[in-house]
Amino acid sequence: MIDVSVLPLFLTAIFFVVIAPGPDLVLITAYSSTRGFRFGLMVSLGIFIAGVIQTLLVAFGLGQLMQAMPSVAFGVKIVGACYLGWLGYKRLLCWYRKDGLSFDRPDDTSLSKYDLVCKGLLSNLLNSKALLSFSLFLPQFTTGTGSLTAQILILGLLFSGFAFLMNCGFSLFFSQIGQVLGNRLKSTRNLGRHIDGLLGVIFVGLATRLALSR
Repeated sequence: MIDVSVLPLFLTAIFFVVIAPGPDLVLITAYSSTRGFRFGLMVSLGIFIAGVIQTLLVAFGLGQLMQAMPSVAFGVKIVGACYLGWLGYKRLLCWYRKDGLSFDRPDDTSLSKYDLVCKGLLSNLLNSKALLSFSLFLPQFTTGTGSLTAQILILGLLFSGFAFLMNCGFSLFFSQIGQVLGNRLKSTRNLGRHIDGLLGVIFVGLATRLALSR
């Protein structure tokens, strides 16, 4: 079992990790603010599933393998950067083709719940830095007594569950912000249109940063 006395410090550390700007938060912001809470919730669920998978990978040694074999981490990083770049390209293409961004929350039949969950899952899972961070972060809160694998599993599930709750809160918050902005931007559609373009640039920037990071 884990040492209960470290939980306050562990949860505090998780809080600052989750609120740090990154691909996951940008993705949640993008979908919840422009499409509503349900879209952000599904993306958050995908991120949660990715966190569970990463916990299992770290518990059974893949994180250590990526540290020992940089080529594996590099391959995952490049795939993740390409995925983020593709998301940015799609946003920029949407910005280019649209006369204005609709804030009236239309039903987007082109995106199913499964599609949204997959977007969140891939965004997190293809970020090699996330897996390496898991493999370095979780062991800091383990003890020398008991099974190390079991402790990492418990800590990882706590991390993923806590992050999921916070991401749900972000989804609700940004969906409300999007609704307020939508009401104000209905008469200024040119300004609303450029939100997609801005998000596209952010995703491309994140992809570039990930690809060039060491």
